[in-house]
Amino acid sequence: MAGTPIPTAERMREIFESVKNWGRWGEDDEAGALNLITADVRRAAAASIRHGRVVSCARDLPVEPAPDNPHPALHMMVAGGDDCLIPEIGLETTSDFVGLAFHGMATSHLDAFCHVHKDGLMYNGYPGTLVKSTGAKKNSVMCAKDGIVARGVLADVPRHLGVDWLEPGQIIEPDELTGCLAAQGVEVREGDVLLVATGRDARRAEFGPWSPMDPGMPGLHPECIPWLHEKGVSVLGSDCVSDPIPLPTIEGWGMPIHECTLVAMGVHLLDNLELSGLQAACAELSQWDFQLTIAPLRIAEGTGSPVNPIAVL
Repeated sequence: MAGTPIPTAERMREIFESVKNWGRWGEDDEAGALNLITADVRRAAAASIRHGRVVSCARDLPVEPAPDNPHPALHMMVAGGDDCLIPEIGLETTSDFVGLAFHGMATSHLDAFCHVHKDGLMYNGYPGTLVKSTGAKKNSVMCAKDGIVARGVLADVPRHLGVDWLEPGQIIEPDELTGCLAAQGVEVREGDVLLVATGRDARRAEFGPWSPMDPGMPGLHPECIPWLHEKGVSVLGSDCVSDPIPLPTIEGWGMPIHECTLVAMGVHLLDNLELSGLQAACAELSQWDFQLTIAPLRIAEGTGSPVNPIAVL
């Protein structure tokens, strides 16, 4: 499908409707494709642990301002080593404070379904007005409060294409995604978490940070959405944000991957992962599947959560 055309608005609506999972797991469902991660899927994921190698898939907390981090996380000391004595009990202890707005292009995080709406509706048809100034009354991150444990699969697209990284705005077409996984000798099974590497941090190490809006970020072609639905992907992750930026204009569709996964399919997104360590481990071991554990914070009525996904190969 080389040179796959960018969908028209009409084609995007067709894709959205064709992958919609509303009502599939009941009219009150708020877990979406996490329902595909059954006890059998979790047990099978353990079979992917063949070496005992552990790899974090999260970026360091982004505390330094940068073009891709206009709202840095706050990390401040409450008590340092020069003032750590609590005289009343004779204890010397240090402590700190962390605060962050995790949505955006810098912090590794999980998007809850309430984060994105389409035509005023969220996943499973809940009205977007149920996200109040006090929090989300439906489709919050709490559907994953017990954690997400599943088989993970890495698609190392730069390695497949013979480059160190994809360029800003570069679009991964469906045949490239299929070809990448075939070359790695791994298949995506129902309930799997798919992680798509674009080489973002390799490029950042070479050239420094750049604006995610201009020149942009690489991501998946909208025609990959039916493929994700057919495979039964439970969670989609990327070292960018899955949507290519900028995407050629599709009227009424600002971020098609976000809109179709979070709203239509009920597939959570992992944004801004750090996948270079996982890429290196998978290449060294010739193994592109692993057990993946994602533990979001239990933020009642939250629109998502910072995360540190852990892969075990």
